[in-house]
Amino acid sequence: MKLDIRYAEHPNDMKGYDTKTMREHFLFESVFIENEISLGYTHSDRVVFGGAYPKTKALKLEGGKDFGSDVFLDRRELGVICISGTGSVNADGTEYKMKKGDGLYIGKGVKDVIFNGDAKFYLASAPAHTAYPVVFIPIEKANPRKLGEAATVNVRTIYQYVHPAVCQSCQLVMGMTILEPGSVWNTMPSHTHERRMEVYFYFDISPGAVVFHMHGRPDETRHIVMQNEQAVISPSWSIHSGVGTAAYTFIWAMAGENQTFDDMDNIVTTDLR
Repeated sequence: MKLDIRYAEHPNDMKGYDTKTMREHFLFESVFIENEISLGYTHSDRVVFGGAYPKTKALKLEGGKDFGSDVFLDRRELGVICISGTGSVNADGTEYKMKKGDGLYIGKGVKDVIFNGDAKFYLASAPAHTAYPVVFIPIEKANPRKLGEAATVNVRTIYQYVHPAVCQSCQLVMGMTILEPGSVWNTMPSHTHERRMEVYFYFDISPGAVVFHMHGRPDETRHIVMQNEQAVISPSWSIHSGVGTAAYTFIWAMAGENQTFDDMDNIVTTDLR
């Protein structure tokens, strides 16, 4: 299992970052590696994220020194969304067959999590204080919220998977946003939420297309150019919004002080700098 550790940054530090440094601190380029579990660990709320791509062999989620336990979920909870192919996730002997768009919540204390099949599973995990039941969440059982307008090219449906409206979790909130044809902006007008950090994972980006992910404090913005199946860390002080040169989908995952989805500080677009 591959683990890439990233440390937290003060927002003033970012003012001196060039493009290379921005990418080194916030961008996670290799989310999926064939026959491996590839994870990023950010010290922003100690969120872990990444991909399991079992392809031709079963992959077991392991703990270790970096997690303080040999069992990954000893003091953590986990959200899983299948982004391609078909496969299964085995949680302490119970198998959950999954296809693209299916999600799964696995609570604290589950000892064995094993991924199988020619499928790509995106993962997000946060520290947990209570054990909640495992819940299988196909997209039909996710909570949909339609947002945006055609005039501002941001018509989209937010599917909430790990969310109080769907299942119990300690602090992890996770979902997937699908844009309507012709819409290219996500989360615009933008916002911050000092109570939670967030990770975006972009996928279903066609060859040759990119997403410009907006980052930084509202009065000191930067952008990170992202390609298919890459993730980006957004600390609590940073906006997180993007615009694509073509269609795309993204998975968002949050952790922090609360789970109130609408607890955010909205930014007037003309105030961005």
